[in-house]
Amino acid sequence: MSDEVRGTTRAGAGPLLLGVRHHGPGSARAVRAALEAGLPRAVLIEGPPEADALVELAADEAMRPPVALLAHVVDEPGRSAFWPLAEFSPEWVAIRWAADAGVPVRFMDLPAAHSLAQRETEDAAAGEPGEPGAAGDAGAVRIDPLAVLAETAGYDDPERWWEDVVEHRGGGEDVFAPFEALGEAMSALREEYGTGGHDRDLVREAYMRIQVRAAQREFGADDVAVVCGAWHVPALRQKTTVAADRALLKGLPKAKVDMTWVPWTHRRLSRASGYGAGIASPGWYGHLFSAPDRPVERWLTKVARLLRDEDRLVSSAHVIEAVRLADTLAAMRGRPLPGLTETTDAIRAVMCEGSDVPLSLVHDKLVVGDVLGEVPDSAPAVPLQRDLTRLQRKLRLKPEATERELELDLRKETDAGRSRLLHRLRLLGIGWGEPAASRGSTGTFRETWRLRWQPELSVRVAEAGVWGTTVVAAATARAESDAIGAGALADVTALAERCLLAELPDALPVVMRVLADRAALDADVGHLAQALPALVRSLRYGDVRGTDTAALGEVAVGLAERVFVGLPPACAGLDQDAALEMRGHVDSVHQAVGLLGDLGAGSAGSVGSAESAAASSGGETARSGAATAVGAGMRDRWYSVLRVLGQRDSVAGVVRGRCARILLDGGELAEEEAARFMGLALSRGTEPAEAAAWIEGFVGGGSGGGMLLVHDERLLGLVDDWLSGVSDAAFTDVLPLLRRTFSAYEPGVRRTLGELVRRGPAAGGASSAVTGAIPGFGTELDAERADAVLPVLGLLLGVAVGGGAGSGSGAGVSDGRGDGNELVGVG
Repeated sequence: MSDEVRGTTRAGAGPLLLGVRHHGPGSARAVRAALEAGLPRAVLIEGPPEADALVELAADEAMRPPVALLAHVVDEPGRSAFWPLAEFSPEWVAIRWAADAGVPVRFMDLPAAHSLAQRETEDAAAGEPGEPGAAGDAGAVRIDPLAVLAETAGYDDPERWWEDVVEHRGGGEDVFAPFEALGEAMSALREEYGTGGHDRDLVREAYMRIQVRAAQREFGADDVAVVCGAWHVPALRQKTTVAADRALLKGLPKAKVDMTWVPWTHRRLSRASGYGAGIASPGWYGHLFSAPDRPVERWLTKVARLLRDEDRLVSSAHVIEAVRLADTLAAMRGRPLPGLTETTDAIRAVMCEGSDVPLSLVHDKLVVGDVLGEVPDSAPAVPLQRDLTRLQRKLRLKPEATERELELDLRKETDAGRSRLLHRLRLLGIGWGEPAASRGSTGTFRETWRLRWQPELSVRVAEAGVWGTTVVAAATARAESDAIGAGALADVTALAERCLLAELPDALPVVMRVLADRAALDADVGHLAQALPALVRSLRYGDVRGTDTAALGEVAVGLAERVFVGLPPACAGLDQDAALEMRGHVDSVHQAVGLLGDLGAGSAGSVGSAESAAASSGGETARSGAATAVGAGMRDRWYSVLRVLGQRDSVAGVVRGRCARILLDGGELAEEEAARFMGLALSRGTEPAEAAAWIEGFVGGGSGGGMLLVHDERLLGLVDDWLSGVSDAAFTDVLPLLRRTFSAYEPGVRRTLGELVRRGPAAGGASSAVTGAIPGFGTELDAERADAVLPVLGLLLGVAVGGGAGSGSGAGVSDGRGDGNELVGVG
């Protein structure tokens, strides 16, 4: 190959060393120009040699960067490393140029088999393609070559220096000159700083030199191009012997590894994500690489389009003014062209009216970006990954880098399948989706998920492959293992709930056997109370999904009975922290008992002789009646336990107050009796701290206690009288408790309570309800005014309107189907 063809004098110069900055669009363009000018017969790229068999996939039309090479230890998939490549990465440009030119490509870095064997205790997803210390140098003080060069040039920002000297540099006649200059700069840095804290690079560079020598013997001394991090160029120029290099490699540990291509994202290319070889603005760099001309104008047009999509008033005039301002700023700052700093300042001033709020959106969506790459189906993958890909296509659930909300209706087959898949992946530790609160319906047939595919999830899939070759098989095996190894009873009940949500019937027998054994041996009421809610939720979801939950029903009822028996003695002699925890247990059990009663308890599992009789008769009416009887009986038992707790002096005040409040809300405690309970709790003989704790339990904890005091002046008067009689010394002690209680109220509720206390008792006395103090409240229901709302309610719901509160019949708004889903009237 002649020098005239190469475009420069390189005869006898050895391999063409192209030192680059990883993920630098300027380096990528320079590499492409150098390869087109040099026309090498082989290209060596910094990366693991195990990827040589995968390099041909880069030419596949279905391969769309950003992508990454993923290497993981076969027996321990969690020990892994990534080598990400973007469209603007010099390595990717070199690979594509070689593929188009028919030139062989080989990776020349230390094999992943060695580097992963040395990284047993390091982060599994922090590998960097060719940056110093790709696998990490624990405890080493490492220098940033770009930062040192930028500081030497008088720049305080390495990114801005790189833009000025590389990204904004026009093409010259000698396409190899920039690489020579950068190599000389790195040589000076290495003379000054030695390895710069990258001691493991000595081994990597020894292996690289051996690979370069081998390629030169095969293709010719001057016909090999090497694309590597600029930091390594001085080491590759170093004159060493083969024996010396092999001595550095002797005795390296080795592991069996697999390698494949996986999708990557711009967000994970960002240095802010923890990726050491990352850049601050991958979206901006991608734009610089792909824009054929006028990059600033095109960038600001993108920004305007994004802001308009977010309903901000941005016109073409804004774009024109922003371009002018960016050019002016660049000239004032002595920069060859506007960079990201200038365009950002112009966007803030012109398009965002000085606000950083819309500017943060621009940074997130464009400067960083959410581009997700794609990998062809022919890429190697573990069987579990292939099954997951098949399910994603079947359910039309495409992985995306942007976070999005997914609303599911479990009554639809496709949505139910999506829910099962997401729940099974969560069981496997693959957090593609996270459950979120539904904004629309609270029904159990609705689910809301937040989805975002992160590149490291590919590692989680590889790790989960040890449990099975399909998603359902792997999730089942993982659930069974987790049940056997679970430490607490609540963990097992939560696992049972997750198995039902994921629809894993084969795992349930094992989970239920472990659950029954743990429940029988666990005598801690706190543990039982923690376990019950998840178990009851499992019954609820099992009912919605048509799952047989008979065994769950039996365990839930038995667990509830044990809580009823053990709760009174467990609530005695508690300190403040334990009492607050027990109050939470009481709330959880109350919710669980209510839901268990609504489900009919026995409908999920045979409970008692009444249910057995109903089952044997086969009558749905009898079955429903038996279930209702079981639910009502359970509620009665629970209310009797609460009454015992509420009247027992040895029980902590916060628990007694909560029990009294639950009884009042459930209609089991008359208002007069509730007032008597409060009067006893706030009597002169009660310690002020205990009385304050009772108040916290009765009207605190987000229970709507503020509105209760607003509407019942008797209770408010009792609290006011008690607080007025507390001594100065005791008041200091009870103030934190009272502040915690009343600070949880809405501002309007606090304001109304203050007005009521300032006004004093109403005209009817402290025992009367609020009458004239607050307009709109009366002593009893106004039936005529209540009836007036029914036509509007019927119009909103689109259903027929029945009799109102004044009809005395208890009829209300009906949906016309007569299926028991009627809305009872106000009366």
